[in-house]
Amino acid sequence: MEHMTINEFKEKSNIEIIEEIMKMNNGYVTCKMLSSLGIHRMYLNIMKDKNIIKKIGNGIYIDSKITEDNFYVLNIELPNIIYSHMTALYFHGFFDKYENDKYDLTVPNNYFNYKLKEHNVFYVNKDIYKLGLMEVITPFGNKVRVYDIERCICDIIKSKNRMDSKNIRYCIREYVKRKDKDLVKLSKYAEVLGVNKEVMGYMELFFD
Repeated sequence: MEHMTINEFKEKSNIEIIEEIMKMNNGYVTCKMLSSLGIHRMYLNIMKDKNIIKKIGNGIYIDSKITEDNFYVLNIELPNIIYSHMTALYFHGFFDKYENDKYDLTVPNNYFNYKLKEHNVFYVNKDIYKLGLMEVITPFGNKVRVYDIERCICDIIKSKNRMDSKNIRYCIREYVKRKDKDLVKLSKYAEVLGVNKEVMGYMELFFD
């Protein structure tokens, strides 16, 4: 969306342009997207009044006919968050469902937003903030930022005092079974995060 220009929507009305943007963005549109194209946000109010779209966050709108993706919306509202720990492991297939309203989020030490109070937040130094960063697709088909599996395994062990011990043991057991595990990467991450001894201890416990 960052590279789009108004010239790509020749001979279309502003509302038609917004509808095109929504089609390209899985049913979502933001004030920021419109500002980059020079379209006034009053057109969003017109569409909202006609029940074409509904407002779901600060400057965020969704097609009235589709279901809101809470993971995606939070990632738009708080672009500095990275889904981590158990929440990220859900995206990696360790759990079939995610029924907790609180998400595990990692952010830089100097980042704050009042919405963070609603979730389990882990503050880290900038030098490890992007370690293992990747994107995944939510069940609703939207991209969000998460940590890879090896970073998550290190994180849940590092934060074991804030985690359910049964969940930690379950996730490590499942990790050991996975064909796509990368023990070399796990060891490197554990070294950087200062949990090498603890991580290797868990690996020895669950490997046959």
